[in-house]
Amino acid sequence: MNTNTFQLRHIGPNKSEREKMLQTINADSLEQLISETVPENIRLKEDLDLAPAMSEYEYLSHIKELSEKNKVFKSYIGLGYHEAIVPSVIQRNILENPGWYTAYTPYQAEIAQGRLEALLNFQTMVCDLTGMELANASLLDESTAAAEAMALLFDVRERAQKKAGANKFFVSEEILPQTLSVLLTRSTPIGIDLVVGNHREFDFSEEFFGAILQYPGKHGHVFDYSDFVAKANENNIKVAVAADILSLVKLKAPGEFGADVVVGTTQRFGIPLGYGGPHAGYFATKEKYKRSIPGRIIGVTKDSDGNRALRMALQTREQHIKREKATSNICTAQVLLAVMAGMYAVYHGKEGIQFIADSVHNKTKLVADCLHKSGFKILNENYFDTLLVEIDTFKLRPIAESEKVNFNYINDKYISISLNEATTQQDLMKLFMIFGQLKKQPDTAAAESEGEFHQILTQESFTSNFDVIPDNIKRNTSFLDNEIFNTYQSETDMMRYIKKLERKDLALNHSMISLGSCTMKLNAASEMLPLSNPQWGNIHPFAPINQAEGYHEVLKKLEHQLNIITGFAGTSLQPNSGAQGEFAGLMTIRAYHLSRSEEHRNICIIPASAHGTNPASAVMAGMKVVVTKTDDHGNIDVDDLRAKAEEHSENLAALMVTYPSTHGVFESAITEITQIIHDHGGQVYMDGANMNAQVGLTNPATIGADVCHLNLHKTFAIPHGGGGPGVGPICVAPQLVPFLPSNPVIPVGTKQAITAISAAPYGSALACLISYGYITMLGFKGLTNSTKNAILNANYIKERLHGHYDTLYTGENGRAAHEMIIDCRDFKQKGIEVVDIAKRLMDYGFHAPTVSFPVAGTMMIEPTESESLAELDRFCDAMISIRKEIEEVSKEDANNPLKNAPHTQAMLTADEWNLPYSRKQAAFPLDYIADNKFWPTVRRVDDAYGDRNLICSCNPIEDYM
Repeated sequence: MNTNTFQLRHIGPNKSEREKMLQTINADSLEQLISETVPENIRLKEDLDLAPAMSEYEYLSHIKELSEKNKVFKSYIGLGYHEAIVPSVIQRNILENPGWYTAYTPYQAEIAQGRLEALLNFQTMVCDLTGMELANASLLDESTAAAEAMALLFDVRERAQKKAGANKFFVSEEILPQTLSVLLTRSTPIGIDLVVGNHREFDFSEEFFGAILQYPGKHGHVFDYSDFVAKANENNIKVAVAADILSLVKLKAPGEFGADVVVGTTQRFGIPLGYGGPHAGYFATKEKYKRSIPGRIIGVTKDSDGNRALRMALQTREQHIKREKATSNICTAQVLLAVMAGMYAVYHGKEGIQFIADSVHNKTKLVADCLHKSGFKILNENYFDTLLVEIDTFKLRPIAESEKVNFNYINDKYISISLNEATTQQDLMKLFMIFGQLKKQPDTAAAESEGEFHQILTQESFTSNFDVIPDNIKRNTSFLDNEIFNTYQSETDMMRYIKKLERKDLALNHSMISLGSCTMKLNAASEMLPLSNPQWGNIHPFAPINQAEGYHEVLKKLEHQLNIITGFAGTSLQPNSGAQGEFAGLMTIRAYHLSRSEEHRNICIIPASAHGTNPASAVMAGMKVVVTKTDDHGNIDVDDLRAKAEEHSENLAALMVTYPSTHGVFESAITEITQIIHDHGGQVYMDGANMNAQVGLTNPATIGADVCHLNLHKTFAIPHGGGGPGVGPICVAPQLVPFLPSNPVIPVGTKQAITAISAAPYGSALACLISYGYITMLGFKGLTNSTKNAILNANYIKERLHGHYDTLYTGENGRAAHEMIIDCRDFKQKGIEVVDIAKRLMDYGFHAPTVSFPVAGTMMIEPTESESLAELDRFCDAMISIRKEIEEVSKEDANNPLKNAPHTQAMLTADEWNLPYSRKQAAFPLDYIADNKFWPTVRRVDDAYGDRNLICSCNPIEDYM
């Protein structure tokens, strides 16, 4: 046994286990199973042209060497990104802790109360600082949050505005450049007309439905927007504000001056720069827009005993229900980063956050004073942390870069300087020295300032004869008053609070999470370790490219690896989630048709079995959705698809297809399907959600697709983090390469490139290190073997559950792909719903598979390649035991273990036990459970109550009952 082989560590079943499993499923070999599962006509004829695998030790040395090619300068670039200090207690106990980073989206609330509480803290923090009534549990970044704000305001236009065709959206010229680019991308296909201008010259015409303002402006100026918002409200124009969250400690909250939506990023609340991400965007609005808010909201409800419980509120907004009627395709969040940002506020507390904001502001005043005394002109009178300076940039830049300092060079005459919490006294002295070499008149400004800076560090009052935040824009309302933000300021207390929440959550470090379509595989420690290295963490996304050579080598290699795996010619790593990848892919198709003067092509064919985000993404890309039928076997009805392609031939833009299908089957007609679309002038978009069944065996290019997105947080091992970060790059055929997305600050893409999909040029670059490590350590053989074992594990579960549960769909040879759907609909005769099975699985120590998707009343099971035979057997034993319990219940008597599930420790230890089954059957129905019992912390949550009584912040529930 070669213990240096990462493949050995990643793939669950060993050789002898595989032989037992093959015997169980009646296959002579793994290759026989694959040949019976994957159609021969789409099998790859050669191995993937990738480098051989590195061992974990070799890889960690390799990635360290690459990190040293990065030059970590002190960056004062700003533009929405600031160096932040990650508290060590949060880094060690959350970022580096699989109990937090391997958890899944909290759909099963009873075993997710810990991260739900952490997200409720995040929402409370955002509401407090923005002055708004409601916040969601994070978005992807500030720019996409701004685009979601625009879409929301467009959606909630009054009937008269819709009738009059009010479609103009005003964008302040102070907006961040990357945000403007993303707004352009989102606005054009849905018919929103962006008008960029000076907010002081805006005419409030009735053609406008909304506006967005930057607060403070992109170069630091703080405007009083009160009059603008008042006039906008008078003219029925709704206003979004993109606000720096730390500045809101010092500045009037946007909610106070009437904003309808407030968006931004929480990156500077203890999140590494990471060359652009991942970071948690925030989105806050008024309660009256709660039905239109994008993403996820965490709400307070009660469980079946009446105790306080948390859950994801208003889940009917999710796209799998709204589909093409959805106003957003957001299906993920940045949960892990939102948890960290919320914990940053919990750990520092109200007084600590106030001190950090005061310190940053006072350092900025100190620099302004020094520059002023040295004869330089500061162009913004009112500011928080950013100065606009008139200076000879050609002289300044070489001096600054020789001292490893970056500024934001606007042009040859102006720079901006953004200070942050990581700016030390030594850093300021270096700044004074740099400017001292250019200053127009000699004086002792630096020496004087050193003494003043010492006062800031020792918390003495900063004495100056100038104030740069006028009274009319100063904050005068309280924030972070809740007990949660004023309790855990010692590291001992904080460590224990984080652990307390972690114990409430079931993650991959406890047991298998067999979610179909979500691929909850091992997130190996060696893949994760580099994320803590400041050589990767402290690079600003808009730093000069020559300072990020290590990043560019990794990202270029990762793009090449993904090209090889998909069979395509080009890759963009920019999309920050799978749904953003869908949108990006469709936008490249749209741009391709436009380049051929075929802008009329706007029909997107989507099978009825598709992911709900598919139709939502198509509508966002300006396309009309035409749904095709599935046949009795769950496959695409080829005759119906052909008829619809012929009917819409002149206007056909694209087909969106998931492969293998959402039903867990390799459809043998796939090449015929893609050819039909090409014959009628369309392009084929393949949803990469099920790529874990393809890698090394087939690929999107081979089946005839033109573009696909890849879920790096599924197939390529980036952890789900409790619901994010996700990364959803797109890979494209040669004809689509010119249209891959661009960035307005860092040159990426061609002259024909579409505008930005997300804020940073390479999206969540820091997280991409994980997938690079995964591919590099597995190599071409390990990747292919992983796919084969994923298919083996799924078919083993299928066979073990045979006779207990019916498998809904299989391939032509009776095999499943990497996932399978079991039918639970007949159990209704016994009064049992599929959700009862999901909750009962918690008592057995498992997270439920995917429930009621893509078929209501079913479960979709995907074990991945990472689970051992022992774990697969435990899961199957649990499912078979539950099946026997179903046989023993009746529709007339709902007082049974399934309907009462999950059973909490409080129930089991209560003095009274009035249930008609034993405590042992309730909590320990199988022997293995006693060895590693996981206790749900609440009983079944009341979803309906939570939606009727929407509470999304930390107020005690008694206030509302």
